[in-house]
Amino acid sequence: MREILGRRRRLRFRRGKREVGTGGVDPGTKAGMTRLDAALLCATEWDWPVLPGVGLRAAPTPPGTPRAGTPAGWRAAAERALGAWVGGARSAGPRADGSRDAGAPAPAVAACACPDPECVVPGAHPFDPGLLAATTDARMIRWWWSSRPEAPILLATGGRAPCAVSLPALAGVRALAALDAQGMRLGPVVATPTRWAILVAPYALERLGELLHAKDGVPASLRFHGEGGYLPLPPSTTGTGQVRWERAPLEGSARPWLPDVEAVVDALVEASTSMPGGGSRLAY
Repeated sequence: MREILGRRRRLRFRRGKREVGTGGVDPGTKAGMTRLDAALLCATEWDWPVLPGVGLRAAPTPPGTPRAGTPAGWRAAAERALGAWVGGARSAGPRADGSRDAGAPAPAVAACACPDPECVVPGAHPFDPGLLAATTDARMIRWWWSSRPEAPILLATGGRAPCAVSLPALAGVRALAALDAQGMRLGPVVATPTRWAILVAPYALERLGELLHAKDGVPASLRFHGEGGYLPLPPSTTGTGQVRWERAPLEGSARPWLPDVEAVVDALVEASTSMPGGGSRLAY
């Protein structure tokens, strides 16, 4: 009898653990959620087609670098930590205008795993499989991320999937504050260290063209991720750093609500023209 009860407890515990990765939760911020869990949530709960990104390769170790775990390696690590502490006292890193103090080290950019040595979106693009392989099939997604558990999650935008409007990170901070002040309702917002992306309802390229043609001016920094595009999703890591939710989908939602692209573009244009300098704060 005790053995039967013990088996029931173990089964209940395992079932509870599986539910952590499949419910309506914030992928990438829920403790213990893997990229496989997040990819399955996007594909099976929200019907968003995803595929693995190419990912990053380990940067080569410069000649003469002491190996970790040796006395020389420990001394080198201690010297780096001390240098970082002293440097932090001199400089807090990049300023708001993007400039840096001479003593502040430049941020490292990881190398892309694709064959292009000059890849401009390291780690954050499809390679093998290609973009057309994006799917909501749970068996395929399990196979992909079981083979490459650290692969970035890419959303294939357009069609029945969300599209997005992205802008530089600093401009994104100011834009979201302006949209909140206008009472604009937003859906999920994806953030990387360099750019923020506002997810919007699917749209056709023809409709986007008509919308932009009707505007007197649109901030040049805006990018549109529509049919045939892609966007990294949390909790991916790309060459520019960690991908996270700035505005996470609501817990328990069957499918995240998305605003119309026209409403978002109208609000961004209004926010840009109302800022000092005639929109320059959204232009970089």
